[in-house]
This record gives sequence, C-alpha cells and structure tokens, in this order.
Amino acid sequence: MKKIFLRTGEILLGLALLVPVFFFSAPETAAQEVVDRTIATVDDNVGQPELITYSDLLWQLALQPNVSLSPPSSEDLNRALQILINQRLFALEAERLPRSEPTDAEIDAKIKEVLAQFPDYPSNAEFEKRLRLVGFKSVKDENFVRIMAQRVKIEKYLDFRFRSFVVITPEAEQTYYRDTFVPDFRRRYPGVIVPTFDEKRVEINQILTEDKIAKDIETFLDESKRRAQIVILSEV
Repeated sequence: MKKIFLRTGEILLGLALLVPVFFFSAPETAAQEVVDRTIATVDDNVGQPELITYSDLLWQLALQPNVSLSPPSSEDLNRALQILINQRLFALEAERLPRSEPTDAEIDAKIKEVLAQFPDYPSNAEFEKRLRLVGFKSVKDENFVRIMAQRVKIEKYLDFRFRSFVVITPEAEQTYYRDTFVPDFRRRYPGVIVPTFDEKRVEINQILTEDKIAKDIETFLDESKRRAQIVILSEV
C-alpha cells in the first residue's frame, strides 16, 4: 500500500517542483553568476516551443533539500531535466484551460510547504542561501513569490485534470480489501485481528484514488511524448 502512495507522490511532487522554471525567465543576478545555455526544447506542435535552460535545472535543484548546487552532479541535473520535460508537457496543456488566479493565502501556504522540507525550518536560512545561489534575494523576493503563485496554479490544474474525475466503485474497494489489504496485513502482523472493511474503507478509497491518478498521469505523459518533439541540445 505504501508503495502506491510513494509512486503517486513522487510524480506529483516532481511536477509541482518544476512549476517555477516553466513560467519565469532567469533573474539578472542568476545570469551574471551562471553561464546559461539551452539544454533542450519541447514542442507539442500546438503552442510555442518551450526552452529548458541550465538555469532552469538549477532552480529545480535549489528547491530540493540535500541536493548539491556547487557543483550540481550530472546525475541530479539529468534527473531534473527529465522532470522538466514532463513539466513542460503539463504546462503547455494547462495553458489551454484558464483557471482562477491563486490567492495570497494559497501562495503563502505553498511557500511554507516548500520551506518545511528543509531541516532548519522555520529559520529558512539554508533555503534562502540556496535561493541566493540561483539568483533570488529571499523568500520574499517578488520573482520568487510569483514562482510560487504559478506553482499553485499548476497544482490546481493537476487536481482538476486528474483528481476531480476519479471514481472508485464499492466493488473495487471490496476487491482491494479482500485481495490486497487482508493478505498484506496478515503477513505483516501475524496473530493480530484484521481491521474490518468499514474501518479501512476511507483509507482504501484514498489508496485506489492515488493509484488511479498515478496511472492517468503516466498515460498522459506517454501519449504527450509520442506527439511532442523533444530535442536535447546540450549534455549535462
């Protein structure tokens, strides 16, 4: 059961973390510190082709704790590149569906969510140091706040596109309880009384929902990549 949550969470988190690099061009300070170059282009043959630059990769890595920025490893840069390609495909699709603008409260909540991933929270010193390395002044930097606003906007799109239409039938819940939950529980907790279906129904529904969302996201990305033209221009 835990594996399902991790798989879905990794997909959505990775996409969400990439929101800033799609909507925002490099700050002047970042351009002064980093010799920027175009790493890849993503074209879905509908909207304008999108560039992925080296600065984009650094912004992605800056939002992830325990990832080195000085210097970043080739493995981390390539992982960021693959997530960025996925993000570009989502963002191109999202732009065709107008949504309400994020509220200040939603933006503040998202900033706190990012900050809480770092071990020195709530001091924010480590995170702000990383921000400065990629060209921002602090978490109150106008451009950084705009980045977080766009992140909220994308996450709203993801919820609408993949969560709002998920329907889990009672039959599916019963099947999961009988064929997956009960055997797994007995294997992990021998001799312990198995919780009833009614006791675990909400949890089972959540598991099946997240699993369906993960599969839908994977299908969307597979189909989008078949239609799109993705060109890697520079190795990292």
